[in-house]
Formats: sequence, structure tokens, C-alpha cells
Amino acid sequence: MTNMITGLIGLALVLTFLGILVVWIKAIPLIIIVVSVMMLAVIDFVRSLRTNGAPR
Repeated sequence: MTNMITGLIGLALVLTFLGILVVWIKAIPLIIIVVSVMMLAVIDFVRSLRTNGAPR
């Protein structure tokens, strides 16, 4: 449960920071990079929750 809460807080903070950068800079390549990085972060977060901390 702790991993889910801290992960959601971390994702929210990163999304807020990158969202501010995207709004401030407004460059298409930056938007593509930010969207792809956030997708990878969410995928990694979901995978880590599904394994329940089991080592790979």
C-alpha cells in the first residue's frame, strides 16, 4: 500500500512539473518527449504494483 501511495505522489509531482514546462515552452518535440516519458513511467509503476515487490 505504501508503494502505491508514494508512487502516485511521485507521478503526480513529475506530471505537474513536466506539464508546467510544456505549457511554458510549447515546443512540439518537447511535448512528444514528455508524453512518451510519462507513458513509460505509468507503465513501470503499474508493473511494479502487479509484482507486489517480488524480485524479478
